[in-house]
Parts: sequence; structure tokens; C-alpha cells
Amino acid sequence: MKHAKLILSLVVLAALIGFGIWAYHHVGFDFAQFGLQLAQVNWTKIAIGLGCIYLGYVVRAIRWALLIRPNKKVGLLSLTDTQVIGFTSVALVGRVADLSRPYMVSKRTGLPLSSQIAVYIVERLFDAGSMALIFSTAILLAPAGALPHPEIFKRVGYWGLAGTVAGALFLVAVRLSGGVLAAFFERTIGVLSKAAGHAIGEKIRSFRAGLDTLRTPADLAVTLGISLAMWGLITMAYLMTAQAFTASPELASMTLAKALVLMIVSGGASVFQLPVLGWFTQIGVVAAAISSFFAVPPEPATACAAMLLIVTFLAIVPVGLIWAQLEHVSLRRVAKESEQAGAEVVEVEVAGPEKA
Repeated sequence: MKHAKLILSLVVLAALIGFGIWAYHHVGFDFAQFGLQLAQVNWTKIAIGLGCIYLGYVVRAIRWALLIRPNKKVGLLSLTDTQVIGFTSVALVGRVADLSRPYMVSKRTGLPLSSQIAVYIVERLFDAGSMALIFSTAILLAPAGALPHPEIFKRVGYWGLAGTVAGALFLVAVRLSGGVLAAFFERTIGVLSKAAGHAIGEKIRSFRAGLDTLRTPADLAVTLGISLAMWGLITMAYLMTAQAFTASPELASMTLAKALVLMIVSGGASVFQLPVLGWFTQIGVVAAAISSFFAVPPEPATACAAMLLIVTFLAIVPVGLIWAQLEHVSLRRVAKESEQAGAEVVEVEVAGPEKA
């Protein structure tokens, strides 16, 4: 696995270098203009964006504390370090460190890792639902001329809204009849593969266990409200960062709907992110989206994409590194241990209780 990751990293690095050389000779990228765009940035708006992102981590910690409260009462702000250090690990090590947060919460609270992975799944579902709801609503309510190719974006908005509703219905179904759904998938998928059917059934049961934290409609409403508030802060960070580029009229006049398009593109580019190298691929993807969707020249588009990465993804790294030192936490060790522990949980689920 390590050799495969190394080979993949080298291939991506070679591709990036090759693309950079090609772009330098064919695209005519003006580095002086790129520097000018950065020099004329409105740093007040950048600071507002950073403030929104930092506050978002606090809100995320509060949400996790509320989700585990039925099993373990903790202070609302007591898990902030696990979120900050966990996302710092993801930024530096890559998506392989995604389980660092549930792993650290499990160690901190004494709760089983499987239960925290279940909470992580629930958290991600609320993230996806909240982001889709905000995106779809803003796109569908956007005034005429606010977006290029509005018919395409409105179609995406309708599908996003439909997906959100379908996800909510699935959530309710699992919450009310998770055991029945798990048994159904085990029987149907089990016809083709008994192991796959059992694995899917166990995933649904784990998800159902995570939803046990939402015991009343009020719990659901509070969690959804917190999730919407957090993604509202993230959206504001994207909007403020783009509008900070005062030397580019297209970016300085960025609208909410356009900022949400950038957020979706950036989120998609970060799903399979490699450590460090993934930063540059994300900048390239987001810059290409800014240029093609909003007719922004390559220099301000690239400058904006780089600043978006710094504000929304990398800004937490200095805080996380300092906090990890104060807590005597090794990011690499936590990432490795969480990956191993997560794999063991999956193996137990796939093997079934009779083999565990």
C-alpha cells in the first residue's frame, strides 16, 4: 500500500511538473500580474473569512459534543482540539487521516471507536445535506443573470434538492427501522455475495447506532440548525475570500450563488486529496472553474484559488501544530493508529459476530 501511494504521488508530481512546463510555454501565464493580484488583496475580507473558518471548527466541536451526549456528557467546547488537530492531520497527511477525529474522541471519552465512527458518518451526512440544501436554495433563488448557463445550474439545484429530500427520508427510515433495512439488504445482496450483504447490513446498523444520538425531533432540529450555521460560515468564508481580490472586477463582485459553485468545486477536488501534492491539484481545478465559469483571467483565478485553499483548508495547520505540541500528539502516529483501528473495526463488521 505504501509503495502504491509513493508511486501515485510520483506520477502526480511528474504530471504537475509537466503541466507547469507546458502552461509556461503555451498559456502565457503572467507571474507579474499574479503577484499584483495578491498585492492588492483586501486583507480585512481575508481576515473575516479566516474568522468564519475558525469559528466553524468550534461549531463542529459543539455538534460532536451534542451527538455523543446521550452516551457521554462532555463540555460543549471540550472536543475543539480533536477537531482542529484532526483536520490539521488531514491537511498534512491526506484523506488517510480522516478517522483521526473519531479516534481521538474515542481516546478522550473512553467510548468505543465504532460508536465514534458512527457519529462521524452521521456528521458527514448532515454536512452533505446542509451543503446541498444551502447550495440548491441559493441557486434556485438566484436572480436572472447571476450565474452563467443558469439552466444547467438550476437543473443541478433541483437534483440537489431532490437528493437532500431523499437523504432525509433515508435517515428517517434508518432511524425508525434500521434493523429491518439491514436485514433486507443482507438477504438481497447476500444472494450475490454473502460477505458484501453482511458488510452493508453492518454499515446500516452502525449508521443506526450513530442516529441513536438523535432521540427526539428536537435533537434532529438542533443538529440540523448547527450544521446549517457551520456551512453558512464556510460559505461566507468563500464569498469574502473571492471578493477580497479587488483588482479583478469579476471576483470583487462575486455573488453568493457563484461562491457556492466554487465551494462545491473545491469540495469535490478535495475528496481524493493526496498529501501536499493535492494542494496544487485543488488549486488547478478551482482556478480552471473560476476561469471557465466566470470568465476570469488565469492570473487572478489562480491567485484566488490559492487563497481559497489557504483560508478554507490550510489556515488551521499552524493552530493545529501548536495545539498538537501542547497536547503531546503526534499527527503521523494518530493518523497511522486511527487507520489501523478503523480497518480492524471494518474487519470485525465484515467477519460478523460469529467470527469476531
